[in-house]
Amino acid sequence: MAKMTLDQLKIFLAVAEHMHFTRASEALYISQPAVSGAIHGLEEEYGVKLFHRVNRHIEITRAGQLLQVEAQRILDQVALAERGLQELNNLQRGELRLGASLTIGNYWLPDFISRFKRQYAGIQVNCTLGNTEVIIAGTVSGSFDLGLVEGEVQPSDTCNLEKKIVGNDCLVIVVGKTHPWYERTSVYLDELITTDWVMREPGSGTRQQFEQALQQWGIEISKLNSILEFSSGEMVKAVVENGVGAAALSELMVKKEVQLGLLRPIKLIDFERKLSLRYKIVREFIMIKHQQRFQTLVSQVFEKTLLKQI
Repeated sequence: MAKMTLDQLKIFLAVAEHMHFTRASEALYISQPAVSGAIHGLEEEYGVKLFHRVNRHIEITRAGQLLQVEAQRILDQVALAERGLQELNNLQRGELRLGASLTIGNYWLPDFISRFKRQYAGIQVNCTLGNTEVIIAGTVSGSFDLGLVEGEVQPSDTCNLEKKIVGNDCLVIVVGKTHPWYERTSVYLDELITTDWVMREPGSGTRQQFEQALQQWGIEISKLNSILEFSSGEMVKAVVENGVGAAALSELMVKKEVQLGLLRPIKLIDFERKLSLRYKIVREFIMIKHQQRFQTLVSQVFEKTLLKQI
C-alpha cells in the first residue's frame, strides 16, 4: 500500500482552498496534471471521492471535508516541528511571527525588533500590523506567536490568552494651526462637543481608550461630532494637521509634529470643579500569547527582550 505524502496533503489543501485545480497548480507553482494526479492518487488509494466534478466546477465531499481538517492539523504540526529543529543550533535559524496594533508596530516595536535582529541575525521576523481586534483574533487562531496591542482585551478573548504589560503610551488631544483651539492654553470639558472630530475606526485600541476616557469624564460619545473615520493613525494626523477637526492620538505618533508646532496638545479643564484634568490618557501596551499553543524558543527569547525594559 502506498503511503499518503505531505506533498499530496499540501496539494489537496490548495485545491480545497481554491476549489479549482488550475488555480491550485498556479498557487503551488506545479503543473495542473501533477495536481490532478495527486488528488486521483488519494482517491484511488483510499477508495473515496474527495471532490465532486460538477460541469466545470468542483465541490468538496464529506470525505474531503474530513481530510481537510486532519490535513491542516498534520501540516501545522510539521511546521511546528520544523521550527523547533531550526532553533536547536543556538538560535542561528528560526522564525518569529508577531502581530502588532498600528501604533505599537509603527512607533514602539521597531526598536525592539532591531535589537533582537542584531543579536540573532539568522532569525526571520515577520510582523503583521492591524487594529487591536485583528491582532487578538490572529493570536487566538495561532497566526502570531505573540501579539502586541494597546486596546483592552475583552474577557471573551482572554480565555486562552496570557497577558503581560510590556510598556505604556499616552493619548493626547491635538489640533492643527488653523483650529480655533490652537492659540488657547486650555479648553473646558463641555467644549469637546462643540468641535468636529477625526476618529480611528471601531475596533481600534486608540478609539477604544479615547471613548473610555470620555465616559469617565461624563461626556456622551454620541454627542461628539465625528466627521471622519480612518483605519490609520497617520491619516488622522495628516487631516488634523491640515486644520480639519481635533483628534486623540498617540503621543509617540505626534511627538515630532508637536515639536515643530504643526500640532498642539490640548489641556482640558473641568469647568464645574475648576480643576485641570490630566489631558494625556495613559494606556498600557499589552503582550498576548496563547496559553495552549506551542511557544517556540525564539518567541520566548523575544518575550524576555520586551520584558527587560519594564
